[in-house]
Amino acid sequence: MIYIGLTGWGDHDDLYPDVSQKKDKLRTYASYFPIVELDATYYAIQRQSTIEKWCIETPKNFKFVVKAHQYMTGHSDFRQYFDSIKDVFDAYNDMLKPMVKHDKLAFVLLQFPPWFDCSVKNVKYVQYAIQQLEPYPISVEFRNQTWFTKENKEQTLEFLHRNSAIHSICDEPQAGIGSIPFVNRITNESAFIRMHGRNVEGWTQKDLSQEEWRNVRYLYDYNQEELNWLQHEIKILSHKAKDIYIVFNNNSGGHAANNALHFIKMLGIQYEKLAPQQLKLF
Repeated sequence: MIYIGLTGWGDHDDLYPDVSQKKDKLRTYASYFPIVELDATYYAIQRQSTIEKWCIETPKNFKFVVKAHQYMTGHSDFRQYFDSIKDVFDAYNDMLKPMVKHDKLAFVLLQFPPWFDCSVKNVKYVQYAIQQLEPYPISVEFRNQTWFTKENKEQTLEFLHRNSAIHSICDEPQAGIGSIPFVNRITNESAFIRMHGRNVEGWTQKDLSQEEWRNVRYLYDYNQEELNWLQHEIKILSHKAKDIYIVFNNNSGGHAANNALHFIKMLGIQYEKLAPQQLKLF
């Protein structure tokens, strides 16, 4: 099965021409896509009641790819709010309980920062993080090229396989050590592809605020030739992967939704049991 969706549901204005209430956006989103990457959990441990609400608002077969909190992946320091990193994981695991109850969890995404290089210390931490999240399914995304050098690539993939983690395959600008190549390999029965766009200039801009950086970095519209390439890569994955999850993250200019919808049409996919759709986009 191939599942295609977007990162978040709030930033895709083309999907909501007649939706005025923020609370109605998730329901509308779920009428187009069977999965979503939940980024709100990166910024804050959500209340269980919020997770419960999101589960109830989506169809029975809808799934969430849930991003790990920034404290769990070393993007920021947990010590201002938590006594130990284990406390962070415990709070995060508690947060997921309603999603597990409703069978809405696809997997947890551990996305590590660009400075998280391939070292003995960091390998041990990845293993620790996976263990702390057991028994939830996990995907791991590296953002430092040292994990995929000629010397390290096979060992990185074997490490993920040994720990039953899904390898997050990334399409992104090749812009120095803080980006990784597209490695079309699986380490689990599921494959996961994140489409970040190919905006090299935006990816490397400095001296921007967090919001400006986010708006510039993912400003990209995939063309037909690039989507044809992606279709070919998925065909290769489909020989080994039971399920393939694809998330378009090129949100800055509103391109992600149109790219994803067009790609669904290219693959001839007609998802069943989506939320009722009042108005068609196209």
